Amino acid sequence: MQASETKLQQVIEGTKQYLVPLFQRPYSWKTSEWEALWNDLVELCEAENPRPHFMGSIVTIPTSPVPEAIPQYLLIDGQQRLTTVLILLSALRDIAKKSDEKLGKEINNLFLVNQYENGVNRYKLQPTQVDRNAFYQIINSEAQNDQTAIGKCYKFFLKKIYQNQASLELKKIKQVIRSNFSLVSVVLSSDDNPYLVFESLNAKGRPLTQADLIRNYLFMRIEPNMQESVYAQYWQTMENLLGDDLTDFLRHYLTKNGVVVKQNDIYFEIKDRIKNNKTLSYIEELFNYAKYYASLLNPKKHETNPVVSKYLQRLNCFDVATVYPFLLNCYDDWRKSRITESELISVIQILENFLLRRFVCNIQTRGLNRIFALLYSQVSKATDLGSDNFVEKLKLILQHKEYPKDAVFRAKLLEGQLYGSNNSSEKCKLILESIEESFGHKEPVRPENLSIEHIMPQTLTDWWKKHLGDDWANTHELLLHTLGNLTLTGENSELSNADFEVKKNRFKGSHLEVNKYFQAKECWGRKEIEERSQYLADIALQIWPYFGDGSAKNTKEKSNLTGKKPKKVCCFGKEYPVKSWRNVLEVTMNAIFDKLEDDLETEKIPEIIQRFPSFIGWNEKKFRSPKKLKNGAFIEVNLSAEKIIKFCQEVIETLDMSIDDWKVDTESKNENK
Repeated sequence: MQASETKLQQVIEGTKQYLVPLFQRPYSWKTSEWEALWNDLVELCEAENPRPHFMGSIVTIPTSPVPEAIPQYLLIDGQQRLTTVLILLSALRDIAKKSDEKLGKEINNLFLVNQYENGVNRYKLQPTQVDRNAFYQIINSEAQNDQTAIGKCYKFFLKKIYQNQASLELKKIKQVIRSNFSLVSVVLSSDDNPYLVFESLNAKGRPLTQADLIRNYLFMRIEPNMQESVYAQYWQTMENLLGDDLTDFLRHYLTKNGVVVKQNDIYFEIKDRIKNNKTLSYIEELFNYAKYYASLLNPKKHETNPVVSKYLQRLNCFDVATVYPFLLNCYDDWRKSRITESELISVIQILENFLLRRFVCNIQTRGLNRIFALLYSQVSKATDLGSDNFVEKLKLILQHKEYPKDAVFRAKLLEGQLYGSNNSSEKCKLILESIEESFGHKEPVRPENLSIEHIMPQTLTDWWKKHLGDDWANTHELLLHTLGNLTLTGENSELSNADFEVKKNRFKGSHLEVNKYFQAKECWGRKEIEERSQYLADIALQIWPYFGDGSAKNTKEKSNLTGKKPKKVCCFGKEYPVKSWRNVLEVTMNAIFDKLEDDLETEKIPEIIQRFPSFIGWNEKKFRSPKKLKNGAFIEVNLSAEKIIKFCQEVIETLDMSIDDWKVDTESKNENK
């Protein structure tokens, strides 16, 4: 990188051309900037010995030289001020031509055009495509569109020069612009990082994205006479297709080769990879994968195969973008007939199975980026699996990546909070829709018309409190968002907090199979919710069967705490000795609140109190057997061991912490006797 202070004369005189990169924003200076520039110019013109006026910086990169072509420079920074000065000089030229034709020609041929060149090479500056026509019209002294920013700028300076002709000599204006306007000229080499330079010199401008930098770098390597056609055919189409997702696409495209690429390293990674590649073929490959990526992001719009589209839409419910590097490879294999349509669908179903079981079991998503970055190479490479196909290899690898077995999956389906936290509503709806679809409707359900309904409502009326019994608060807080209490309906707003009998009568008219269940029920309380959870969990296990090769535990075996007493709580990497289940609750809640304080997330404490008001709160009088925690809150400790365990688990999951970070070690009550 070379940086030096220079006069504007050295920047614009001589045969040369500045190309505004495609990534730059259109011309955007307004009256305030024009006014400031004009005032500076007037001050210099009126001074007896005008001082140099620093305009800022101009950052350029020489383009790849083409024999007998004019020198060209990519204008990385400074396009706004350089464009403005050339418009100002155009206005000065047009006024000068009426009174001093020689001065008008001098301004035109020295500053505005390369007078011995033809076509686009004639112009000293090529703005962005949006501004090009308006700018060329001004340079060519043609009629302008006064509504464009460039047209308005020209009219502004034309008016200012007309109004000040009596006091300002036109030659003086030209001389000051030429000799007293100075800049810092920064000329980059192809090894410099234009992103860092741009950010440091133009901190108030629109930040460049990694996609902007890559576009700049790639088009620097393409012959100038091909740039526009290649841009229009490939890059502009990619931008229109992906919009703000273009940078993420480039990161996932690079990661598909098995190396996790960070957001800020995309530019350097592509720069390294393209050294030994032909630029045009690389852009063509990016273009093809961008079309794949559009299908993955928005299959409803871009995927023409209805079955593939359906399963991609289901997968997107999990909002796990880290799966895209792996899927890009699989999608390419399908498009190039290396795997069949049925194999691609099986792959997507396996990913759905894997992600859904982890979601239900509250396994955090950290680490998935590395799992999916390496997954394709692990599945594809030659192994001792012999004739095992792609799908079977995929199952074999994923079953060792924290993939829950049936016993764990079923237990969490029965007790887990599937709705209400961690943006879970889409995933929860997918579970219910899939269960409904499993009944084999002759008329397929249209999920877009349905929403999730809580049978026991989110806000309890006096009727519901009486209906649920004395333990209504605990039942509501622990079972509200569990699978057994959730269904699908097109009448969510109408049902709202209605009594169970009202809801049951409404469900008589529902064509959904999941709602026929309620017709045989006379009431709806803890027992009924838990029974329906078991019924739906059995169906879910058939829809998302365990694909591992290990033997699962008895799927209907429940944890039995009879005759057990706790001896130790392991919580967030620390161990605490305990003597009772009440002690387990107290230790766990103190550890949770300590962690929130350490992580500077104490604003989440009110969320817990609001979510579980019958278990924890600030008012001691609300509880039958209160116990004060270290932070001053009170907890209800008159609870069974089962309720204490469930409550602790629900709090951890509500805070999006991992349930794997909490464990209670027990021993037989008679063990030490």
